[in-house]
Amino acid sequence: MPLLETHLLQTHRELRLAHLALSMMTVGYVWQEGERETVKVLPRSLSVPFCKVSQTLGLPPVLIYADAVLANWKKRDANGPFSMENLELLLTFPGGESVRGFFMVTLLVELAAVPGLKSIPDVINGVHNNDVAVVTKALDVVSQAIDSIKQTLKLMHEYVDPSIFYGIMRIYLSGWKDNPLMPEGLVYDGVQEKPMEFSGSSAAQSSILHCFDELLGVQHEGSSGAFLRRMRDYMLPSHRHFIESISSRLSLRSFVLQQADEHLTHTFEQCVASLVDFRNCHINTVTRYVTIPASRAKQLSANKQGLAEELDIIRRAPTALEERGTGGSGLMTFLKTVRDKTKYASISQCTTGNQVLSDLSMTEIQKI
Repeated sequence: MPLLETHLLQTHRELRLAHLALSMMTVGYVWQEGERETVKVLPRSLSVPFCKVSQTLGLPPVLIYADAVLANWKKRDANGPFSMENLELLLTFPGGESVRGFFMVTLLVELAAVPGLKSIPDVINGVHNNDVAVVTKALDVVSQAIDSIKQTLKLMHEYVDPSIFYGIMRIYLSGWKDNPLMPEGLVYDGVQEKPMEFSGSSAAQSSILHCFDELLGVQHEGSSGAFLRRMRDYMLPSHRHFIESISSRLSLRSFVLQQADEHLTHTFEQCVASLVDFRNCHINTVTRYVTIPASRAKQLSANKQGLAEELDIIRRAPTALEERGTGGSGLMTFLKTVRDKTKYASISQCTTGNQVLSDLSMTEIQKI
């Protein structure tokens, strides 16, 4: 493949499309032989343009959530609805319709979160102006949005086959950091001689839950907190800055406690409860798509029984990733810890808070 030039890429959309294309080619090249013959060097025809585009965008040179989900879609009918039936992928990898289902359902989860994200500046502005009614109304929208993303996530069961996700798709979402299959990372030829390590695409790279966590005062600590903070390096810079702005500007929880308004407190508590419910739903989904297939793979391998097609698919799954997420985390331990920390944000769990707010005008918020 010729060494691609990147200097003609001018707009943000062009750069994002280039990052998507180069990242898909990269994971295809790295994982094309499964776990049997992982490569150690990415050819310069991929590595040089990939790193240049990544540097311009402020993103790492690996397939990330912002590629696979946020930039990887188009409408079949440009004037039609934003729905599963009218969406298709720009680029894909092995797994057939389950790949489309996985990425498109995840995209619809992002869409469902939009009203809640748009309400965050209203919450901040309401706290700043000591306006309980504004904060309560905006939090109600946030709560409904979190409920909506939970319901949307359940569509995964309709559109994605667990055995195909586990046995075929999952390895292509993996990276080369905290991955036993590539313990030394990957050399980007023509960029630097020392191997580089990057995590794979992970739902933890989505900005929406980070935003809601910061808004509601959910505190993630220890290894789980460190992992989530590191995943922000895999987000678009504008998304990362928005999250950081939320965390630095207010303590909504302190405001709710100080106001001691029954309706406001109830609405805040509902937001926390909805976020806990979503994380329980996420745990159930991961159980169906990773934990159960991993157990089934061990059973089939031991007994050599089952449908020939199922045996073939599940045997392709990398055994080194059985208990790990594609981002490199210890999967179920991480998810349950994050869920449990979310519960602690409830007013009933704690009666102390931090500084209520600092100056932040609506004009500043709209610039984020």
